[in-house]
Amino acid sequence: MAEDLHGPLDGHNFQAAWKGTYLDSFMISDVGRKRHNNEDSCTIYAPEDEGLQQSRGVFFGVADGMGGASAGEYASCKALEYACKSYYDKNVHALVPAALRKAVESANNFIFSESEAKPEYSGMGTTFSALAIVGNWCYIAQVGDSRIYLLRKDKELQQITNDHSLVAEQVRNGLINKEDAHNHSLKNLITRAVGIREDIEVDLFALNLQMDDKIILCSDGLSNMVSDDLLMECLRGDNLEEAGHKMVQCALDAGGPDNITLIAIRISAPPPSTNYQQGAKLCNLGNRSLFSRLFGFLRG
Repeated sequence: MAEDLHGPLDGHNFQAAWKGTYLDSFMISDVGRKRHNNEDSCTIYAPEDEGLQQSRGVFFGVADGMGGASAGEYASCKALEYACKSYYDKNVHALVPAALRKAVESANNFIFSESEAKPEYSGMGTTFSALAIVGNWCYIAQVGDSRIYLLRKDKELQQITNDHSLVAEQVRNGLINKEDAHNHSLKNLITRAVGIREDIEVDLFALNLQMDDKIILCSDGLSNMVSDDLLMECLRGDNLEEAGHKMVQCALDAGGPDNITLIAIRISAPPPSTNYQQGAKLCNLGNRSLFSRLFGFLRG
């Protein structure tokens, strides 16, 4: 039987776990301390068919809706639903990156059409951060400012995706630094979202996985409130459920002004070796190890 986990379904809190032969995962979504409704959504889908799982892998996604109450909640939920369905049902012979792009385009078409046709959904949209793990390769599709991080053994936490926001673009162009960006009044102003325009531009990344790698997909309700160092601290150990609750609690302790959603994934056994599929940008994992960072600090 296929494993299809999706939530929250009631606009409030949600959590679920899934375990495969070489993957452990846990997802949690919390409404936060200031909001009355949860506009985030998260999903894990593992197909029942062994051939489909080998060719398309397991799908994980986080979306942060906008448009107010039911519109934002509807946008994030439907974006993940339509993308996941398209990814597994259409273009079965396409390479994984191309299939992911088509999946996001399918979600965008639906959200945009609903927004145009129904006044109650006018102007809605959503961020979209999703990945498919196929053997020892992880393929990522990104729109907006939800994030995907990688924590590799003895390395620092690394943000894999790029935020599609006005402030993040200023950082990349050298106009402001990261500290200024964190405190910027316009840091939540995003430049790309699913459903806002008829056409959508999707970032695609490919990441070669290793045993013990940990991946986080999260909405900005987590990343805006919890530092990278604190996220790393929460991720120590192999209990993803415990780590997930710790990260959410950190965001709540920092004020919890937004909905908080994350999926934590761990490569718990050696993944089967598969061929890299072209069409996505290979991730540069050249960050320094924790040891080398400490050595540099001691040297002054």
